[in-house]
Amino acid sequence: MLDILTLVTVIGISDGDTLTVLHDRQPVKIRLAEIDAPEKRQPYGNRSKQSLSDLCFEKQAKVIPRTQDRYGRIVARVYCDDMDANAAHRYNVAWHGFTINTSQTYGLYAIQDYARSSGKELWADPDPVPPWDWRKGGR
Repeated sequence: MLDILTLVTVIGISDGDTLTVLHDRQPVKIRLAEIDAPEKRQPYGNRSKQSLSDLCFEKQAKVIPRTQDRYGRIVARVYCDDMDANAAHRYNVAWHGFTINTSQTYGLYAIQDYARSSGKELWADPDPVPPWDWRKGGR
């Protein structure tokens, strides 16, 4: 298993569930585990990216790797300035990622249910399309 990367700086945000950290002077792509954010061209895609940026960009992060995906990215839990970015980012701008779920012990289903009941942001849409359906052409 990959080591825990501690005190790395977040240097880039690709989209609502992918960021880049600087580790040993090398950029490392990190995919947030257990969530799936709207795609860039999907409704709320830009808002989701901005939300992750607000949480993590140019901040110190602790990365707890879970696995590696088929694109070579580390799939991880990420803590930016001691805030659980995976859980915090879930509020109103991302889904619990059923297809990339590595653990159900973090209460992300409950966070999603709470966010959905708020009716804000992504959940203001009466029938939001999950990213995994959007990618399959369910636009």
